[in-house]
Amino acid sequence: MATAPSSLFLASSPISTAPRTRSGPAASCPSPSLSSLRLRRSSPAVAAAVQAEHQPAVAAVPKPPALPFRVGHGFDLHRLEPGLPLIIGGISIPHDRGCEAHSDGDVLLHCVVDAILGALGLPDIGQIFPDSDPRWKGADSSVFMREAVKLMHEAGYELGNLDATLILQKPKISPFKETIRSNLCDLLGADPSVVNLKAKTHEKVDSLGENRSIAAHTVVLLMRK
Repeated sequence: MATAPSSLFLASSPISTAPRTRSGPAASCPSPSLSSLRLRRSSPAVAAAVQAEHQPAVAAVPKPPALPFRVGHGFDLHRLEPGLPLIIGGISIPHDRGCEAHSDGDVLLHCVVDAILGALGLPDIGQIFPDSDPRWKGADSSVFMREAVKLMHEAGYELGNLDATLILQKPKISPFKETIRSNLCDLLGADPSVVNLKAKTHEKVDSLGENRSIAAHTVVLLMRK
């Protein structure tokens, strides 16, 4: 049995992350223009701190069998609350509500991470980055993405293709879809031809259709290098 490669989620030292704050009741929603999009990226200092110190939290994880390909599915859902930022695929989307979560609540990146981890036969994102750990309070979800991609390569796989579906009633994602997809490709180190992103409403049914929550599904195919 092989020992699991040293990984970000095995870190023991806390990292400093910026707290997420609610805006006041009178805060206005920014205009949904493409120029208002803000790409969220981890600072070099945070990335260095994350990888500088770690010690194993689990004894050993069996190395995945050398299958020619592996398939994973991810799902995530977050409650939407007024006054919080809405982050989708690492992009700030203008809206009067955002995701209630321990980290930055990026439903798409969380979903993609779970799909990759699932394909590798590893624990889900909630076990690797538990919401009881103060290190991940308000954390940029690109940190989780980079760790999942690192684990994928260490296991000897690369992305074959990815298909993701966002489910939300508001706001309309079409003006931001290509920006989100482009950032997702950058985080995955993948060609745009193998990364697909769709968005659906929920026809005003239940919490998704009533603008009280947002969800995402992702399927990934990993190919042996």
